[in-house]
Amino acid sequence: MAALARWCVTHRLVVVLLWLAVCAGTALAAGVAKTAYSNDYDVPGTESGRAAALLSEGFPGLDGDSDTVVWHTERGTVGAPGVREPMTRMLEAVGRLPEVASVSGPYGPGPGGGERISPDGRTAYATVTYERRAADLPAERIDAVVDTARAAATEQIRVEVGGPAAGRMQTPGGFTAEAVGVAVAAVVLFLAFGSLAASLLPLITAVISVGTAYAGTVLLGHTMTVADFAPMLGVLIGLGVGIDYALFIVTRHRRGLRAGLPVADAAREAVVTTGRAVVFAGATVCIALLGMLVLRLDFLDGVAISASLTVVLTVAASVTLLPALLSFIGTRALSGRERRALAEHGPLAEPVPGLAARWARLVERRPRLLGAVATVLVAVLALPALSLRLGTSDQGNHPAGSTTRAAYDLLAHGGSAPDGAGAAGGFGPGVNGPLTLVARIDGPAERRAMDRLPAVLDGARGVASTGPVVVNAAGDTALLSVVPDSSPQSEETSELVDRLRRTVLPAAADGTGLRVYVGGVTAGYDDFAALIIGKLPPFVGVVIGLGSLLLLLAFRSFAIPLKAAAMNIAAVAGAFGVVVAIFQWGWGSELMGLGAAGPIEPFLPVIMVSVLFGLSMDYQVFLVGRMYEEWLATGDNRRAVRVGLAETGRVINSAAVIMISVFLAFVLTGDRIIAMFGIALAAAVALDAFVLRTLLVPALMHLLGGANWWLPRRVDRLLPRITIEPPSDGGHAKIVEQRTGDHTHHTGCTDHIDHTGHTDRVDHMGRTDHAERGGREECEGREDQVRTAP
Repeated sequence: MAALARWCVTHRLVVVLLWLAVCAGTALAAGVAKTAYSNDYDVPGTESGRAAALLSEGFPGLDGDSDTVVWHTERGTVGAPGVREPMTRMLEAVGRLPEVASVSGPYGPGPGGGERISPDGRTAYATVTYERRAADLPAERIDAVVDTARAAATEQIRVEVGGPAAGRMQTPGGFTAEAVGVAVAAVVLFLAFGSLAASLLPLITAVISVGTAYAGTVLLGHTMTVADFAPMLGVLIGLGVGIDYALFIVTRHRRGLRAGLPVADAAREAVVTTGRAVVFAGATVCIALLGMLVLRLDFLDGVAISASLTVVLTVAASVTLLPALLSFIGTRALSGRERRALAEHGPLAEPVPGLAARWARLVERRPRLLGAVATVLVAVLALPALSLRLGTSDQGNHPAGSTTRAAYDLLAHGGSAPDGAGAAGGFGPGVNGPLTLVARIDGPAERRAMDRLPAVLDGARGVASTGPVVVNAAGDTALLSVVPDSSPQSEETSELVDRLRRTVLPAAADGTGLRVYVGGVTAGYDDFAALIIGKLPPFVGVVIGLGSLLLLLAFRSFAIPLKAAAMNIAAVAGAFGVVVAIFQWGWGSELMGLGAAGPIEPFLPVIMVSVLFGLSMDYQVFLVGRMYEEWLATGDNRRAVRVGLAETGRVINSAAVIMISVFLAFVLTGDRIIAMFGIALAAAVALDAFVLRTLLVPALMHLLGGANWWLPRRVDRLLPRITIEPPSDGGHAKIVEQRTGDHTHHTGCTDHIDHTGHTDRVDHMGRTDHAERGGREECEGREDQVRTAP
């Protein structure tokens, strides 16, 4: 690390130009290649996957996704000439648009036309089938369909468009969320540093690295399956960790400048010390993200690799681009007042955060009480997670006022309110997500059994209606559409899918050899969720195991990894409790513009466990790393925990505020999935930084005492040695001035590194602990003797 830092500082212009060239080149390549994302949840081997494969093979014309154009009139009926004629012209115009394979409306002679008019005659719809999947359609083609359809609206006729393609256009464009997050981060950094130059560098570093990663994700989509939310998720994670990593390094660099080090030496020392911790923390995030590869799902593989790419680039920029930029701004990394004081008085006293020090002493005095309070708070936040239900949110969850939500409500309820008793004004909620029954026909007996299915299903519980059996031209594949009497996202529809598969369809096909597969949106999501739940335990085990192994190697302790695993699980549980309360129970979701309550996306737990475990490890590394350094120097656990918490508390809290601000800003995207990620990450970071790492972890460490650092000698000899953040090797004395009341105490601290790599730390500490005893303040002075670290 020292050689890398020295080279980056010496060749600072080359480093900056290289990063700019890579960023610009990747962005240009991505612009030429265009996006190629996919949201294919079909998993081979599941029943919905087999249904999709049969449908694709037997009905190739139905491969493309379809949108629904819905119109409603309050005067007369949709069959009146004043409605029928303009709607017919509109449908013909839509049918002529590029990428539109067919349009099936209620007025034509084709089958099913009458079924597309509601019982009260006021609502009708047409199905627009595209030549490709919605994710593969150019935005301008979708816009053309939506604009052409909605242009036919009049004062008497309301026209809305729903479906997967139209849904893609509901997410606000631009980079408003990113801009808001960066702006808030800039304010926090300026307040922390008091220097405009120093506060801008973490932002510049994060933006360049994340921009490169964003373009790289676009290119990655051409080589493997990458979900369309993966780039935004990468930006979400990259901005958060990128700004935080740079914050830690700039803070260490400023400490070196205040101690009188030259700019180049201060930058090098920051990378050698805190930069190592950043690399270690980034590695834990990547390991947690790449744990998704254990699931062997193409859809999640692309998310894991693209997010890991973002983290790798942010770490690389933090230890290469950032020191180069720091050498450019020189002493302007300090505030103007600090620079003047440094010039007039020489090395400056290291400011001791009084609030953090007082908090550390409070936790030391009351570990049981405060630990119990933290445990209760985490448990309360995690309670809603017990009712977590995975499934598909549909366009009924879109924000009120969007055309997709309006189309959904018109289909389900017509002109009546969505919560009205009668769906007579519409087609019922199930029409928004019909089930697709597909079967292979190998003989007359199977054909007769398939023909009998509509009559059997019409009397089945949970079925609103069935369409006619459609057989392909080859006569070897049959298709039947079933409309549930409940919405696609409802638990009743999932129960219907399970009932059809287990009892109704096997009984109807008994003795014929007919095998009917149930597909459709709800069936596909249910299968995906079941697959995820089945693989979640080994996945979590792998993520926890690898992360714990890294901490075991770094801190030479059994207790530290175990506590870290428990804290990570607590952070994940608390975050999911918040997500369930907002998105599944609907507490404030409409007020935030996130739509109505609904189930949680099935892939969210896997991605969130990966990301949250990685981010939680960051704070564990920075907090416990400083405690470990003090433990090696003094052998005093109480002091190590107190000093570690006091010295890292302020920077961890600043980093947490930045992360929370960045993550919450992504609620502004209006995208339900991205908003879920943003709120879950913000809740987890807040819980982790302000409750777990600065309260529960130090409380437990005080209670465990020396057992925190226990490791059998035999195990210690077998394990390889890695160092997260070695003590500063600058050889300079740091004068720490702490003022409390009318007393001033000075701390001189010298670090010596011998040729074997062990650290001898001479610590002449005049630290002051204040405690109210009998109404008076007692100061304890302690001098720690020379100790050789093991």
